[in-house]
Amino acid sequence: MSDDGSIITDLGLETPVPNGADTAPVAGIISQYVRDLSVENPNAPDAFQWQDPPQIDVQFNISARQLSEEVSEVALKIDITSKCEAGTAFIVDLTYAGLVGMRNLDEVSMHAFTYAEAPRILFPFARRVVSDAVRDAGFPPFLLEPIDFNGLYVQQLQAQQDAQSEAAEGAATN
Repeated sequence: MSDDGSIITDLGLETPVPNGADTAPVAGIISQYVRDLSVENPNAPDAFQWQDPPQIDVQFNISARQLSEEVSEVALKIDITSKCEAGTAFIVDLTYAGLVGMRNLDEVSMHAFTYAEAPRILFPFARRVVSDAVRDAGFPPFLLEPIDFNGLYVQQLQAQQDAQSEAAEGAATN
């Protein structure tokens, strides 16, 4: 009967798991929130009459800090300035953060989740806060363009590896 393949013979019991231990890798967002939001409309009401197209400057940064062994805070810092020839129309400074829980992950996976996946999950909510803030300041809603956080993460890792290779080659030739 066991020759026909209908009986399970590999139950994966070679390595015993402590009774009741949660050993599966897991990562996710625990909570998310606006940590800091500043909206300035320094030239109201004159700015509402300006006809020239604004120059929009968007600055973006991701930071993280460890709060406990299994919880980190990941923060998206977004600074937006809209300027016309006559002056600044609006300024939005947002820090949108999330508590990230990670358990049973290796360091590489934790780093990737912290700086690529968690920002990807948080971004749509931060984007909505920015859009609403600009609208509430009296301007048409401003939608941030989607960001490929995973692509940026890979580019930054590659740039770091290239810099380390160049430094190692430079040290070897000296």
